[in-house]
Amino acid sequence: MSLASSSVCFILSLLVMLVQAKGRNDSTCPKTFSCGNLTDLSFPFSLSTQPDCGIVPISGCDVKPFPRVQLVPGGEWFYGIGKEYSYTVWVVDPNLQTILRKNKCQAFNENISLSDSPSISYTAVHLQNFFKCNRTSSNNPYINQNMKDHFVGYYSYDGCDGFTIYYKFYGVDDEDILAGNHTANCSLIRLPYYPTEPGNLVNFLHPEFLVEWKLSDDCSKCHYGGGRCQTDKKNNFLCYKANRRELGLILGTVFGGVLVMITCLAVYFIWCYKKRKYNPPHFLSTRKLSYIFKNDVDGGSIYFGIPVFSYSELEEATNDFKSSRILGDGGFGTVYYGQLKDGREVAVKRLYEHNSEQMQQFVNEIEILTRLRHTNLVTLYGCTSRRSRELILVYEYIPNGTLADHLHGDRAKNRSLTWPVRLNIAIETAGALAYLHASDIIHCDVKTNNILLDQSFSVKVADFGISRLFPNDVSHISTAPRGTPGYIDPKYHECYELTIKSDVYSFGVVLVELISSMPAVDMMRHSQEINLASFAINKIVKCAFNELIDPSLGFDSDTKIWEMTRSVAELAFLCLQTDRDMRPTMTEVLDTLKEIQTSEFDNEKRAKLLLNQAKSQPSPNSVTDKWITCSSTIVANTK
Repeated sequence: MSLASSSVCFILSLLVMLVQAKGRNDSTCPKTFSCGNLTDLSFPFSLSTQPDCGIVPISGCDVKPFPRVQLVPGGEWFYGIGKEYSYTVWVVDPNLQTILRKNKCQAFNENISLSDSPSISYTAVHLQNFFKCNRTSSNNPYINQNMKDHFVGYYSYDGCDGFTIYYKFYGVDDEDILAGNHTANCSLIRLPYYPTEPGNLVNFLHPEFLVEWKLSDDCSKCHYGGGRCQTDKKNNFLCYKANRRELGLILGTVFGGVLVMITCLAVYFIWCYKKRKYNPPHFLSTRKLSYIFKNDVDGGSIYFGIPVFSYSELEEATNDFKSSRILGDGGFGTVYYGQLKDGREVAVKRLYEHNSEQMQQFVNEIEILTRLRHTNLVTLYGCTSRRSRELILVYEYIPNGTLADHLHGDRAKNRSLTWPVRLNIAIETAGALAYLHASDIIHCDVKTNNILLDQSFSVKVADFGISRLFPNDVSHISTAPRGTPGYIDPKYHECYELTIKSDVYSFGVVLVELISSMPAVDMMRHSQEINLASFAINKIVKCAFNELIDPSLGFDSDTKIWEMTRSVAELAFLCLQTDRDMRPTMTEVLDTLKEIQTSEFDNEKRAKLLLNQAKSQPSPNSVTDKWITCSSTIVANTK
């Protein structure tokens, strides 16, 4: 394609965009978009640079660690740390976060309030009602006792100077309780609270909470009818729609833009056709996608060895995709529990949008999972046709949840992950990743949420939507960073170069989670230790293993467990090295874990490992040098 043609297309496209920018329409407002770690966002969210596209602005998409969300017009900005479902978002109050780190009692001077508007209403989960009552002087014990009698049935907390907090664990406290002479010095406040048992109140305060929203009927009809949800000065709902003249201008610019785009695409495809003779097609290109789906029909066909399910069949298997059947909600789709007519239990992954990006994820998983066979990789049973109304993948159902669930999620309280079980999980996961790397595949999203466990706690590694083919004749793949915060290789994020050592880094984070039971990202840790990898490195270089390893594993009463967990921590440290050349391969990681399991990883092998690390160090002042000195002392003391 000539430079002149490219320039003309570029200028014409800019002109169309400038004309369209005068008013909101479907071509200027994306149906879905991403901002930082928040993916697949849609109305009512909008980028702060596109205020006409929504009613909940988001900004700071490139700001670390999280973007900001303004739930109430003109109100406070919160950190958006993740999505639970399409209608919920986890947020963090930065002011409250700062206060809790300094003086937790000062948190009771705050009050989180999300006011509704005629367009949208909010429900904040994990917000607890507290009654803050100023204590009178010791000269008035009668008044103080009457105060306690007034709050009969409530827990009380007197650990803060100058006031008492009254609260309940269950139910919604009635604001009318503030009525009465004895409650004149009391106020009702709401704060995020995650209770485990009565008492020690301030330790259960947190800065994060879950927000659910619901559009009003008026706003929903207005938005999906092509209008814009607004509120007038009297706080009444107003639906703005373009008049006929504006509509004509918009339609004219849209058709003009389409014509320009068709012209540009035609020139582009001619250029691609000529270039294709001299360049091999990109992995999973449009040509490959067409080949994969060659001659498929909606139901009954088989390609790449897997069947094509009809949409109606999967709809029946999941009871019309009932919300109670939801197993999980990821970045690209929702997973449902289902049961096929032949009795097989399945996990049905329903992708959010039938667009080019989701088609890429859809085909990627088919391409990878049908070419690989390993006992610790999840099995793909089939999928829908590309002509189906939705893109759906069907996997074997793994009944025991994810590794994240058992380490620090809903199943953690069962304490079912003893140290031998955790070490076996590490070995099986490392074996699956070593197999992928030997097959020229980089997983790209290794994390405890993608490690599924069956009833016997055997591993099934899942979610290959963003995995990449890594030919053995190249050193790296250049691509924009994809993955999950807390697990992404910092070198990948910095240089946009993906290698098999990127998976090694992510697996290093998983190893730290296995020995610590801590999540990869925790906003309640110190600002420099929010990231678990940083926290672990800090403890390991100081030989403070007892501050990193989960005490419930019993390392303080079992020397064998102490040796094994410390050895795994040292191995994780190598995986987390910033310099990729210093990280071991997954095969080396697997071999070391097996040696640790069989107690063959003795002091001699540890010393050899440390010596090899020392030889590869570029500087005597590096972090690893400090760790080598520390660990060498441990080795010497155990001889």
